[in-house]
Amino acid sequence: MDPHGDLTVLYFAWLRERTGAAEETVTPPASVVTVADLIAWLRERGPRHAAAFADAKVIRCAVNQEFAAPETELHAGDEVAFFPPVTGG
Repeated sequence: MDPHGDLTVLYFAWLRERTGAAEETVTPPASVVTVADLIAWLRERGPRHAAAFADAKVIRCAVNQEFAAPETELHAGDEVAFFPPVTGG
C-alpha cells in the first residue's frame, strides 16, 4: 500500500513501560507494508522502542482487534496493538 497514512499503535503491559507510551499515532514510510515491517521500523525510532521490540518473537499483535501474524498487511487507519503473550491456567 502506498502510503499508509496514519496508524494507531497501542502498547500493553511491559511494552507500554518500555516505550513510555500507551498509544501513539505514527506515519510509517511506504516501505512498511506488514506487521513485521512495522516492528522493524518502530525499533529504529529510539532506544525505548528498540528495548521494547528487542525480542519480537515474544510479542503478540492484533490489527483492528484481530490477532495478526507478522506477514499481516497494514492499511491506513489501522489500529495495531502490541502485547506480551497471555498466560492462563
